[in-house]
Amino acid sequence: MFSRVSPYWFWVLLSLPGLAVLNSLINAPDSKAIQEALHPTGEFAARFMIIGMMASPLALVFKGWRGPRWLQKNRRYLGVAAFFYALAHTVLYLIDLGTVQKVMADLPRFYIWTGWIAFVIFVPLAVTSSDYFVRKLGRNWKTLQRTTYAAAVLTLLHWAALHDWGGFAPAMVHFVPLGLLEAYRVWYWYLRPRSKVT
Repeated sequence: MFSRVSPYWFWVLLSLPGLAVLNSLINAPDSKAIQEALHPTGEFAARFMIIGMMASPLALVFKGWRGPRWLQKNRRYLGVAAFFYALAHTVLYLIDLGTVQKVMADLPRFYIWTGWIAFVIFVPLAVTSSDYFVRKLGRNWKTLQRTTYAAAVLTLLHWAALHDWGGFAPAMVHFVPLGLLEAYRVWYWYLRPRSKVT
């Protein structure tokens, strides 16, 4: 079933939250709509990143199941979608502040600079997501993709630190499953007892 799902339909699915946010902005009765759109764009950026990162450990846990294998095959779409939601989140943030002075004054805050660094890491990941760069970079492409882990940690901190760490609970709800799956993968490949070959 999964193998027959067209990438175009997958893109439609990934775009639905963005279309809902865009509709709310177009039909907004007041200027508060931009602030209200900040949260869903940021959350979906994190969610799509997390789902993409969960593909490999899920394939390890559920060996033989097509779902995780399909996610592995299509996780670049999830990564690109995560980037565009992060880009929308960033643009809305800049529009909401309105001036360079306010942006610079905000920068020293922990939850702000962690978000900026996570976004900067996202940029080369998104730029090199095409088949052309996969071939061009060779083994270096996977090395570059591993910086996703740094972006994930920074995204977790950015989300958790919002509103005097009021975002801690929702951030953990999203990131704990990923952390557990990654811990299992580390255990499986590096720590689990292996039978000795005699």
